[in-house]
Amino acid sequence: MKISTEAIKELREQSGAGIMECRNALVDAEGQLERALDILKKQSLVKVEKKKSRSAMQGIIESYVHAGGRIAAMVELNSETDFVARTPEFKQLAHDIAMQVAAMDPQYVAPEDVPEGSDLDPASASLLAQAFIKDPAVTIRDLVNQLIAKTGENIKVSRFARFEVGG
Repeated sequence: MKISTEAIKELREQSGAGIMECRNALVDAEGQLERALDILKKQSLVKVEKKKSRSAMQGIIESYVHAGGRIAAMVELNSETDFVARTPEFKQLAHDIAMQVAAMDPQYVAPEDVPEGSDLDPASASLLAQAFIKDPAVTIRDLVNQLIAKTGENIKVSRFARFEVGG
């Protein structure tokens, strides 16, 4: 099947995947862009799972202070190498996660961290399970996984803190 360079370019812009990955996904999807995106998402999930066991000891601490200075958050976001931690995408993810913490006040990093028998809903009490405030169609875990697939390195949220005046 003949795949146009425009279709490959469009898929690459939407997915962030490599040229050959995009071309192969379009061939498998018989030229249908949406199916090709689904194929790439499934492939990236496989890559992400392989990366999860690797150590992530580098990273940054990002802070966010909400307008008016009454709410602030700090997040430690780790990667395998300092090289990835210095990229604009990594810094943007850290900033977005800090903003999420300030806005949504999660209690735990992951749903697995919520104690058994607790009255808390793991989907709202854990940061990674929360819907992203800028795009409710994706979770914070999805954002992290997208960057893992793009960089090829394990990335994890280690810890966070939220401060509120009078709280």
